[in-house]
Amino acid sequence: MSGVGKRWVTAAAATAVLGSLLTATPASAAGSIDWQPCADAPGVDCGTVTVPIDWAHPDRGTTTIALARRKATDPQARIGSVLMDPGGPGGAGAGEVKSGWSLSAEITKRFDTVGFDPRGVGDSTQIRCGLAELIADHPQVPRNQAEFEQLAQYNRKLGESCDRITGPLAQFGDTKSVARDMDAIRAALGEAKLTYYGVSYGTLMGQQYAELFPDKVRALVLDSNMDHSQFTAWEFLQSETQSVQAEFREFAAWCDRTASCALHGRDVSELTRDLQNKAARGELKDEGGEVVTPLALASIIRGNFYGPDWDRLATALKSLADGTAAASAKLRDDIGVNVVFQSVFCDDWRLPVHGFAELETYRRAAAAFAPDVKVNPLGWAAITGCIGWPEPASNPQHPLRVHGAPPLLMLSSRYDPATPYAWSQAAARQSGSTLLTYDGWGHGAYFKNSPCVTKATDDYLITGTLPARGTHCAAVEPGSAQARLAGPKPPSAIGF
Repeated sequence: MSGVGKRWVTAAAATAVLGSLLTATPASAAGSIDWQPCADAPGVDCGTVTVPIDWAHPDRGTTTIALARRKATDPQARIGSVLMDPGGPGGAGAGEVKSGWSLSAEITKRFDTVGFDPRGVGDSTQIRCGLAELIADHPQVPRNQAEFEQLAQYNRKLGESCDRITGPLAQFGDTKSVARDMDAIRAALGEAKLTYYGVSYGTLMGQQYAELFPDKVRALVLDSNMDHSQFTAWEFLQSETQSVQAEFREFAAWCDRTASCALHGRDVSELTRDLQNKAARGELKDEGGEVVTPLALASIIRGNFYGPDWDRLATALKSLADGTAAASAKLRDDIGVNVVFQSVFCDDWRLPVHGFAELETYRRAAAAFAPDVKVNPLGWAAITGCIGWPEPASNPQHPLRVHGAPPLLMLSSRYDPATPYAWSQAAARQSGSTLLTYDGWGHGAYFKNSPCVTKATDDYLITGTLPARGTHCAAVEPGSAQARLAGPKPPSAIGF
């Protein structure tokens, strides 16, 4: 896992055994939610919904899902509730709403904004794992078969600790179970049909909801899509790494045309490749003397591509090149880490890697076509995090098939460092959904200060009217992080 920023700590195995589509609704979801003012968020209401741990066997225990609601600002114009999830996997939607995550003023006027913490996450009943297992030393990039086996043993022991400490919930973190939870939330909100905005891994929740409950869909906006038909570890890592390398080229071009870029007038690619070579030799260090590994350097790059925060990245790379880099904590990717990343991802994806030779082949192949970034550390963490995981995937990949739902709206940036544009293209093609393309950069197209994207999305959420197929919205030149504060407030970037 990445040594940059917060460690890609993970928790809990997940092996949900799901039967055929169940129609039973848990008792707590049949009535209204007991909303109360949130103690830690003025103006926000908090509530819970209780759902079965195992939807195939509802009598085998329950778990609690935390919700947070901001009421529509114009009650007379209110349409209903929009359920929201920020991705991850493991992003806390309720926590994000309490922190101010919102869609546009036009949407918050007409809809109650409801965020939920998926099962195992945040203020919902948590999946917990052993601290000793979590912090145990393990190789992030194995150098031989022995280290590959050490990584597999680390993942296996971590997953086993989650089962031991958490109990049955640790085996049911999969996204199909979350989709069923979402329908219980819909019923508890009193909505006949679901209105939903999901970004990043939250799109997989929306996709699987539409597959399971097509007749319960009102409007689903799926922004920066997962493609659950990526069938092999190499296919997954390749597409992930290509997306980061593509944005790197855009970043370098921006530096060439932007006088304020800290690397303006320098060969950004050559400088970065020199840094990669130093990192590979163990010679790249920050001001505090801490070694910056190639994976750490790639994480610095990718983390600043979400916004994008190209100005900050240029300053960080210049500091590393000039030997004046601040301590790593100031340079590192500040993406928060989800404690349930593996428990969800390894239950949703079957991406086997059979030994060091295979993994090393993937690493070298990625570095060959991505000479500046070498590898996407998020994709690397995803596939290596499942090596040795003790439970098999219960919700493995399949092409997206939606039958009987109203049209869905998918969004994507052309240059996305976490969920490649090709993934949204594939998901839209498989499902027949309309894809709106933002011809710019970064993760989460709705939050890029594009009036074109915002209006098309809002029109769909309010009236169900889709933009014309093939619609593209022009890129908005990236600026500083402060320049983006005027638009809808995005969630914290935490992964996919």
